[in-house]
Amino acid sequence: MSGVVFSVVLVVHVLAGLGVIGLVLMQHGKGADMGAAFGSGASGSLFGSSGSANFLSRATAILAAVFFVTSLSLSYLAGQKAPAVKSVMDGVAPVAAPVAPAASENQDSKSKDIPR
Repeated sequence: MSGVVFSVVLVVHVLAGLGVIGLVLMQHGKGADMGAAFGSGASGSLFGSSGSANFLSRATAILAAVFFVTSLSLSYLAGQKAPAVKSVMDGVAPVAAPVAPAASENQDSKSKDIPR
């Protein structure tokens, strides 16, 4: 169940982020208002000369708030999941080191290395 909620919140988060990016890119800078005063055509737009600024500012603020809430929700949901394996070696069974055969007391171990 929490996996489905996490996926839905993640999709909303990505869409809100893309929406904020798009709205910020659509907004005009502070110097663009001066051009509208001299008839550059911005006053004849869909929202009027100042209506688009208010609409875009409010829409950006709302999407930024949604982005903020989904960020907090994702961090909360990620903390609620079962902890994953902490190390790659946690699941590996220990392997005993091979034991070398003991040399007998009658034979010297160095005498085996000398060719005859």
